[in-house]
Amino acid sequence: MNIDGTASDEDIITAVEKAGYGASLRGQVVKKAESNEKKSNSIVLRLIFSLAFLIALMYFSMGHMLGVPLPLVLESNPGALGLIQLLLSAAVMVINQKFFISGFKGVINKSPNMDTLVALGSSAAFGYSTYALFEMLIGANPHGIHDLYFESAAMILALITVGKMLEERSKGKTTDAINSLLSLTPKTATVVRDGKEMTVSVENVRRGDIFIVRPGESIPVDGVVVEGESAVNEASLTGESIPVDKSIGDTVSAATVNQSGYLRCEAVRVGEDTTLSQIIRLVSDASASKAPIAKIADKVSGVFVPIVIVIALVTTAVWLLVGQDIGFAVARGISVFVISCPCALGLATPVAIMVGNGVGAKHGILFKTAASLENAGKSDIVVLDKTGTITEGEPKVTDIVTADDTDQETLLALAYSLEKMSEHPLAKAVVAKAEADGIAALNVTEFKALSGSGVEGYIDKAKIVGGSHKYVASLVDIGDESRRTADLLADEGKTPLFFARDEKFLGIIAVSDTVKTDSASAIRQLQQMGLRVVMLTGDNQKTASSIGKTVGVDEVIAGVLPDGKEQAIRELKESGKVIMVGDGINDAPALTSADTGIAIGAGTDIAIDAADVVLVNSRLSDVASAIKLSRATLRNIRQNLFWAFFYNMIGIPLAAGLFIPLLGWEMNPMFGAAAMSLSSFCVVTNALRLNFAKISKQDRYKKEKKNMEVILKIEGMMCAHCSGRVKKCLEQLSDVKEAVVSLEKGTAVITLINPVDTAVLVKTVEEQGYKVV
Repeated sequence: MNIDGTASDEDIITAVEKAGYGASLRGQVVKKAESNEKKSNSIVLRLIFSLAFLIALMYFSMGHMLGVPLPLVLESNPGALGLIQLLLSAAVMVINQKFFISGFKGVINKSPNMDTLVALGSSAAFGYSTYALFEMLIGANPHGIHDLYFESAAMILALITVGKMLEERSKGKTTDAINSLLSLTPKTATVVRDGKEMTVSVENVRRGDIFIVRPGESIPVDGVVVEGESAVNEASLTGESIPVDKSIGDTVSAATVNQSGYLRCEAVRVGEDTTLSQIIRLVSDASASKAPIAKIADKVSGVFVPIVIVIALVTTAVWLLVGQDIGFAVARGISVFVISCPCALGLATPVAIMVGNGVGAKHGILFKTAASLENAGKSDIVVLDKTGTITEGEPKVTDIVTADDTDQETLLALAYSLEKMSEHPLAKAVVAKAEADGIAALNVTEFKALSGSGVEGYIDKAKIVGGSHKYVASLVDIGDESRRTADLLADEGKTPLFFARDEKFLGIIAVSDTVKTDSASAIRQLQQMGLRVVMLTGDNQKTASSIGKTVGVDEVIAGVLPDGKEQAIRELKESGKVIMVGDGINDAPALTSADTGIAIGAGTDIAIDAADVVLVNSRLSDVASAIKLSRATLRNIRQNLFWAFFYNMIGIPLAAGLFIPLLGWEMNPMFGAAAMSLSSFCVVTNALRLNFAKISKQDRYKKEKKNMEVILKIEGMMCAHCSGRVKKCLEQLSDVKEAVVSLEKGTAVITLINPVDTAVLVKTVEEQGYKVV
């Protein structure tokens, strides 16, 4: 239970206990009185004993009607028969005393609940029957045996207990996701203390401890590998089945499985700080919190029980006034009591929220609150950060353009040797490319890093320089063609790095933050769901526009600082509900300002703290999945609320006897109790259908908009500048989504948003001095 306000812990616990329940502060080591399994077993035991007494009661009360003979001593002694029924009924009431304790406590505390209705219905049947028996024993009503409703008093309790058992079993399934996560947590760990290995419980692992994980064992806490290499199966946290290679310096998470090698790790996060514990806490908290839509059910439930009590009393009074006997009138009032179902109303929202959160956890989508689960599906605009969300967040080499007689391998080798000594992020991209190609570094002397300009050093007495256009152009002649090529690369959102040896220009290595493989398809999926997609970035307009066009966003907002991002979100909120998706510290204000903030799981802790939803797998496609799950959960809640309201609208008039003069329909209190139990069971079962929701695939009713392709064969392209020029002129056409120009193949593959006359495309290329064949 999450509580807002200034009440003390003691007052809150006292209030809960007065209402008939128990509570303790979260985090305290408290032995629970009953686990869910024990609670379920307790209900089953209550039901077995209730049914045993009920069967005996039915034999004594109705056996003679079914032709089952009674003991001779009782056939001629209706008083004794009535007393036996009273005792058996009382036994069932004692077994199910929980209903009476909770129900009457609710009345005393001015918050009557579903148990109040059950207790009143059963008590009314028992009380009236006891009065009729007393009349019979004193001779005032010799035929009073026909006015006894002891079996109804007991049957109501037994049937409600059946409903409670089914409900408990179903609710147990709704928390399967949390239980399965809890079951993953290892119970022990092998730690090294004082040079010796020892097995301790996972609760006793301390931060800084060295722990050992052998092949096949689960990793007990979050840590960093200090020795060994292995493949670790992280499916329990990320859902990805392919094992991840781990070596010295890599992080490992609790509950993941070491598959192959021996690992020696240092504990970094233990206890409630581990990734698994945080996931469990997020799922649990979201299940415990209340969605805005729940307020409808809360308002209705708050006045429902008092209204039902009034309806039951009025029903009894009306039937007495129209001349019916007291037994008939009381039966109608009892039927109203037991068929009314605030329980179904109360379950409609929280059970769906619980299941929805469980489904999200299985797919690596963590909703922090029920409100975030509801709001995500109501959104109109999705705002995406660029770096780390749409793009990989790590620069990579995309183009190597050499000058004159320099070959690519020589250029890359010299650049690698120089950049290897630099700490600049762009230098790391060059180093990664060279190492991936298996190029060996050369010996560099007199290395210097020139802030804002580049780097320089000597290789075999030759001076090698690398860096910005301004810096390298001040030392050597770059040439007009190379300058034009660099401009074209910059237009594509790439950063050109220039390199020279002594007074000779060597070439350009272009570096760019590459787009994630699923970004374009994820954005297209969001658009097909009727959402407007906006890219928000602090990067320059040219780079942002290039990437925005590549992935197909509806709008690009570039060159904004963190506070500018927050301002942009506030402006967008004027057009509808906004989701913000980000991963960095600079996204935190925007994530907080948005109606729903979604953090990419691989992002910073600050971004995750500021967000309402966390995507564990760091996939942009999971944004669409989160929205689909939210919409499915909202739909399920509305269905539950509809059936709960509809049931009561039909059930209460039927129980009150409104249909008796019209259609002759009369409801026995026992059938009312059965219907009430069934309604709660149906609501929970409907919520469980969310487990089968297909949130990872596109909506069946949405057709994917197909892009058209045109391939042109072009003659006359001689260099990277030529292919870049063709690409630029084609992409300036409004209906061209992308043009991929290959210098080697002499082709341009053009992706169209809308049909374009081929003659227009041919003319556009030929105006640049090339020939389309």
